[in-house]
Amino acid sequence: MTFSIVAGDPGAGDWGIAVASKFPCVGAVVPWARAGVGAVATQSWANTSFGPDGLGLMGEGVAAQDALDRLLGADDGREDRQAGFVDASGRPATFTGSKCMKWAGGQTGDDFAAQGNILAGDAVVAELARGFTQTDGDLCDRLLAALVAGDAAGGDKRGRQSAALLVVREGGGYEGRNDRYIDLRVDDHPDPIVELQRIFAVWDDTMLVRSDPLLEPTADLVTDLQRRLAALGRYDGETTGTYDGATRAALSGWAGEYNLEGRLRDDDLISQLLIREIRDITPELDP
Repeated sequence: MTFSIVAGDPGAGDWGIAVASKFPCVGAVVPWARAGVGAVATQSWANTSFGPDGLGLMGEGVAAQDALDRLLGADDGREDRQAGFVDASGRPATFTGSKCMKWAGGQTGDDFAAQGNILAGDAVVAELARGFTQTDGDLCDRLLAALVAGDAAGGDKRGRQSAALLVVREGGGYEGRNDRYIDLRVDDHPDPIVELQRIFAVWDDTMLVRSDPLLEPTADLVTDLQRRLAALGRYDGETTGTYDGATRAALSGWAGEYNLEGRLRDDDLISQLLIREIRDITPELDP
């Protein structure tokens, strides 16, 4: 019912899963991950205890294959199960039970395990692997590329319904309070992977701060910023063109209101995205 890829980038400190299925809310069932420990996908009559239990074992230093073998050995329904594990070192493991609905299977490679059941054919898993290994970028980029490639190869033979992307990183969550660097779900949609890509682009632009051109606080730029902050009721000082404490505080207050606090900086540079956003909402002040 599902195809997924579980992978790690131990050097960057990222572990994650991308998954899609003709099944509602797949992100609530299949993906599990913990920063510094690894990631798990559990699917096909999913035994959801494989998630926390597998992460618990790998957190104790048990290798992915050994952790998976232990859980399967204690599971009377193992021949109905499918799972993929990657541990803290990037070692992968995958399993497909003999009773999984066809086509079903998986493969592993450096730092990843790809698997699926009720698929259009073995090309789906092959394309998951190819999409991951032949894509540059961060782990999230590679996981999404793999999911797109698997879908293009036929994906779940019953059709499309939901998709999810989970990537963990130590302190990578909102305000550094947890490890949920990316946790995005499309629970019910006619084209869930396309929708997942769209939502990811929003999250990437707003929260990840992976690509944010920076601007020098020139007098002209700061004057324009002060005018717009004043129009929004955030700045009541003089329009000096100086990037001073009052201007910084006004920008910070506005950015927090619009969920853009991740774009604020401690140095003298200004996020281009912040300038673009404030100009978008104050078009009456455009030249």
